[in-house]
Amino acid sequence: MPSLKDRGFIHPTPSDITPRAVYEGRRELLKGLLAGGALMALGAPGRAQTPHGAKLPGGKSAVDGAMTMEKPTSFDDITAYNNFYEFGTDKSDPARNAGKLVTRPWTVAIEGAVKKPKVYDLDELLKLAPLEERIYRLRCVEGWSMVIPWVGYSLAELIKRVEPMGNAKYVEFVTLADAKQMPYVGSRVLEWPYVEGLRLDEAMHPLALLAFGLYGEVLPNQNGAPVRMVLPWKYGFKSAKSIVKIRFVEKQPATAWVKAAGYEYGFYSNVNPNVDHPRWSQATERRIGEPGGLFAKRRQTLMFNGYESQVGQLYAGMDLKKFF
Repeated sequence: MPSLKDRGFIHPTPSDITPRAVYEGRRELLKGLLAGGALMALGAPGRAQTPHGAKLPGGKSAVDGAMTMEKPTSFDDITAYNNFYEFGTDKSDPARNAGKLVTRPWTVAIEGAVKKPKVYDLDELLKLAPLEERIYRLRCVEGWSMVIPWVGYSLAELIKRVEPMGNAKYVEFVTLADAKQMPYVGSRVLEWPYVEGLRLDEAMHPLALLAFGLYGEVLPNQNGAPVRMVLPWKYGFKSAKSIVKIRFVEKQPATAWVKAAGYEYGFYSNVNPNVDHPRWSQATERRIGEPGGLFAKRRQTLMFNGYESQVGQLYAGMDLKKFF
């Protein structure tokens, strides 16, 4: 297995996106917290001081599966507990470091095997289709989850307008990599810019959301402003943030975490409780914001994060242990 210990970053390996309690022994961590009187902090990971942004309302979505009835995670938790490596690897780093990100003007270039390549201004994208509110479960590979009310529309609305050619088999998402605004770009933990990808049929699925906001407001910087993907049936790192380019390509894109540690983070990365990460189980999860912190009762992880009836047919006949 390749090692990243010499990449010069604050953390030695890709496993550091994982809470140490998971892979170094939760019992020992809890003993230390109890001894130090710090247990209460586990119930509220990094309370946010994020100011509320401009309103961005959306109508209720009619897409099958788009409106879970579960209680949404609080705005504070959603905006304080994030993975966004361009701003740091600790869950509180993005909220602390993303304030300098300039999200206007902003453009997204559509390139590759399409009949109508175009550079879209953010305002053009916002008006391309009616905005909807969608309340999605989010499951991260580290073992935690949230329920987030997003605002956006199906990526398919954009894809249909640019008209992919017959040789377009995959969609590649390229994100901003500006060291002046993003203090951890240039570190060697990952290859920059951050790149993600989907098969074209996955990208065309109605649940694949091009998101511009959450909780009825524009996206906070730390949550991927001003435009990101949200793929509720896949682990969180598949949902590219701060997108600047969408390319339609014939070959499977070389994505950031596959390049860094493909033996742990596969291209598909569908939520699957039956396929463990090499170093921990994916069978259960911890819902952020629930009382008890690490002591809270863990939930059973659902196949495809509970969206199996909507997306399962995309993977019919595939060996999901091989194509993880």
